[in-house]
This record gives sequence, structure tokens and C-alpha cells, in this order.
Amino acid sequence: MTPPFKVLAIDGGGIRGIIPALILQAIEERTQRSISDLFDMLAGTSTGGIIALGLTLAGDGDQPAKSAHDIVGLYEREGTHIFPSSLRATLHVETVHGAKYEADGIEATLERYFGDARLKDALKPVVVPSYDIEKQTPIFFKSEKAKVDPSYDFLARQVARATSAAPTYFPPEKIDTSDPLQYYALIDGGVIANNPAMCAYAEAIRMGRINDSGVLMVSLGTGELRHPIKYGEANGWGQLEWARPVLDIALQGSSTTVDYQLQQLLVTGGASPTYYRFQLALTQDATEMDDARDANLKHLIDLTQDFLGKPDTRAALDELCSQLTVTASP
Repeated sequence: MTPPFKVLAIDGGGIRGIIPALILQAIEERTQRSISDLFDMLAGTSTGGIIALGLTLAGDGDQPAKSAHDIVGLYEREGTHIFPSSLRATLHVETVHGAKYEADGIEATLERYFGDARLKDALKPVVVPSYDIEKQTPIFFKSEKAKVDPSYDFLARQVARATSAAPTYFPPEKIDTSDPLQYYALIDGGVIANNPAMCAYAEAIRMGRINDSGVLMVSLGTGELRHPIKYGEANGWGQLEWARPVLDIALQGSSTTVDYQLQQLLVTGGASPTYYRFQLALTQDATEMDDARDANLKHLIDLTQDFLGKPDTRAALDELCSQLTVTASP
């Protein structure tokens, strides 16, 4: 019997991407295998897209260039380059004019990590969502499509930049094509699919990869926000007050909805679950997507290690790793 088609999907969440990176590091440590070897398809939105592209980046001899440990290091070393502290950022000037951060920091980081690698070179099929604000349509960057059609092939760093261009945080990303009149004007994929697991599931079906053995879906969150908005407070809000909270609500709401949908479609319990969702609760002081200070990173790491140490999480990870390492029967 052939093993199931194994899909990994990673949510968006800015600097909180260190949470799924640490979970993936734990999986690599348990299995002693790379993530690109364990999974048949990866999907990621925003920070999750950077992780998915990074883990399928080809190195020497068709081996992955980056491990999950390397991706953890990206957040630890590059966080303050992507989200630099400044008076403008501290004062939240973006609520009135301009993005909170210039694109220079994130673009320099992505160039260092991805170089001139292209989407078509991904070691495994990758799906990365973004949204075109001029065409008013979702854009799904797919490595399998890029392999057969050069017009859909782009630099990996461009795709990573596009999927992580969060409104109010970064300017949109423009990706040119061979036709100067046709280009993409892109913002963060989180506005349409912050949790890309359902997109990945649909893509696997479209590719004809879900056979009699089914699918094994692993979905990683970047932390669940616990920041209730009181009715009495929000009742008098206008556009300015809603600008930031509504983005957080939309991102978390869409992620939770996808989780609900997949719980209905796939098996979440019993001896051999086909759907795993790893999501931890954030404390009140660790919810910001752009807080790259050392103290906050340490706090996120501590929260994740506590989550990984819980008996239920350990049991789920052990069970998952056992399924991930199953090979085809003769």
C-alpha cells in the first residue's frame, strides 16, 4: 500500500513565524530527515511562504539548502532587519501615511537567503498565495506550474516578498513580466488565505495526487491571538480605529475557518489521524507580528518550547513523525 500524500501548510504571522519554524525543527530532530524529504507538497502564506520556499530551496546534489534550524536562525538574526525599530515604527505613523516599514530590510534579507533561486527549482511542489490589488484577484504561485511554463516562473525572493507584503506594514510588491504592460501588483497572501491548508488540499486534488491512500495534512499556526475587543469600546470606532484590529481579526478568522473546514473533511482522531493542526495560544504581550526585539523572540521561543513539552503535543508529534516516516509497502 502506498503512503498518503503528505502536505505541509504554514500560516502567516510575521515574526511569529518562528513558532512553526521551531515545530518543524522538532520534527526534523525526531525523524532525522529534512522537511522537504518528509512532505510531498508545501504551502505557505506570508511568513509561512518564506518558510515553505526556504525549506524547498535546492542545495548541492538536490539536497535542501536550508534546514528548519536554519529558518529559526533567520528569525533570530534577521528579525530586526525586516522589522527595524525606529521612531516612525514606534509612533505608528503608518495609520496616517505610508507603510510602517521600508522594503529595503526585508528585500536584502530575502536576497541573502534565496539569492537567484527560482520558483521552478523548488525541491517539492510549493504553493504560495498573494493578492493582486490592480487585477483584484488572488494569485497562487506554484512551482509545478513554473516548471512547465516559464512565464509563471519568478525569483523565489520575489515570491517571498509578494506573499509577505502585509498592508500597513510593507509597500506592495511589483513583479514585472516579459510584457511591460503586464505586471503583478501584490500584497500579503494573508488577506485571502492566511491559513493556506485548504488551498493546498484543493491543489493536491487538482494534481491528482490524492489516491486511495488519501492525504496526510499538517497545518501549523503562528499563535492564536487572545485580545478581545469590548463592545463598548468598538461601538464608537471609525475607520482609523478599525484599521489595525480588523486586519488581525481577518487573519485569525480566516485561519480558524480553514481549520474548521478541514476538521469536517479529514480525520482528526483515532489510531491514524489524517489531519494535524498545531496552534498555540499567545499571551497578551506576544501578539504583535512585527515585534522582533530579542526579548519578544525569547518569549515566543519559550512559549513554543512549553507547547512542545505538553504531553498532548508530544504524543501528537510522535504519532505524526511515525506516519511521516512510513514508506510504501512492497
